Amino acid sequence: MSLVPRGTHEFSSPWIQAGRLAFLALYAVTVLAALAWAFSNVRQIDPQNRAVVLHFGALDRIQNAGLLLAWPQPFEQVVLLPAADRVIERRVESLLRSAEALQGDKVATFAVPLSDALAGSGYLLTGDAGVVQLDVRVFYKVTEPYAFVRQGEHVLPALDRLVTRSALALTAARDLDTILVARPELIGADNQAAERRERLRGDLVQGINQRLADLAATGQGIGIEVARVDVQSSLPGPAVSAFNAVLTASQQADKAVANARTEAEKLTQTANEQADRTLQVAHAQAGERLAKAQADTATIQGLAQAQRNGTDPQMLLRIYRERLPKILGQAGSVTTVNPQDDSRLIIQGAQP
Repeated sequence: MSLVPRGTHEFSSPWIQAGRLAFLALYAVTVLAALAWAFSNVRQIDPQNRAVVLHFGALDRIQNAGLLLAWPQPFEQVVLLPAADRVIERRVESLLRSAEALQGDKVATFAVPLSDALAGSGYLLTGDAGVVQLDVRVFYKVTEPYAFVRQGEHVLPALDRLVTRSALALTAARDLDTILVARPELIGADNQAAERRERLRGDLVQGINQRLADLAATGQGIGIEVARVDVQSSLPGPAVSAFNAVLTASQQADKAVANARTEAEKLTQTANEQADRTLQVAHAQAGERLAKAQADTATIQGLAQAQRNGTDPQMLLRIYRERLPKILGQAGSVTTVNPQDDSRLIIQGAQP
C-alpha cells in the first residue's frame, strides 16, 4: 500500500479544483469590470463633437476634440454635444397638419364636417384673413453648452414652441401674397411683394433668435442659436382648387378681353379705311363740282371783272345782241314794246 496523506486527497478532488477555477474566473471578471468602470470616461472626442463634464452633477469643464480623461460615474458624467460650428437640422412637426386631421379630411363631408380641434390643425391665419401652411426646417447651433445640458430634454420642445410662436406672429403681420404667390395677376401691380417674400426667412430667423435671447436674459436660456430657416409655404387643398378655378377664370377672362380688343382693333381699322375711302371720294367729287362750277362761272367772272375794270364799255350790249336772238328763237311768240312809247303797257293781272 502507498502511504498518501488524507488531506492530499481532499485538496486534489475535482470539486475543489472546479471551485478554484470558478473563483479565479470570477476574480478575473471582477478585475476587468473594475478596469472597464475605471476607464469608462476615458474616450476620444470626435471633431464634430465636444463633451461637457459634470462633477457630481455640477458643471465642471468643456472638452473639445481630443482625448478626454474623466473619473468614472458617479464621480463624473460626460455628456456629448455637437461642436460649436456644427449645424443641426430640426423639422418643426407642430406646424404640420396632424395625422388625425389628415385622416379626417378623407372622410369629412359638408354634412359632417371636421371638429374645430382638427379643422384648424396645421393652418396659420394671415393678416388679410387668408390661410396658409408652413413646413419649417430650423438649422441651429449649440452656443451655450452649460445651458443646453441644463435644459436637457426640454431643449427641442422649447425650440418647437418658439418657432411656432414666431411663425404665428410672422404670418399674422403679412398678407397671403407676401408669403406665397397666391394671386399672380396682382404681382405686376406690386413690385415690392417679391422683396417682402424674400425677407420672410430672415424675419423668421430674427424673431426666433430674439425670443431665445429673451429666455437667456431671464436665466432660462436653452443654449442654442438659429443659423437659418427653410420655409416651404403652401395653400390648403380646398383653397388650391379654389385659387386654380379663379386663376383659370382670370386667364379665360384675359383671353376674352384680348380677343375682344383684337376684334375691336380690326373693326377700327376697317372703319378707318372706309372713312378714308369715303373722305377721298367726297374730296374728289367736291373737286369735280368745284371745277365744273368754276368752268360754268368763268365767263360771268370774266365779265364781272371786265366791268369792274371798265376795259370794255360796250361789252354788255354786245353780249345782249349775241345771245338775245338765241333766246328769242326758243320762244313761240314775242311782243316788243318801245320803251319810248307808253301808249301800250303790259301790266300783270290787268284786263286787255
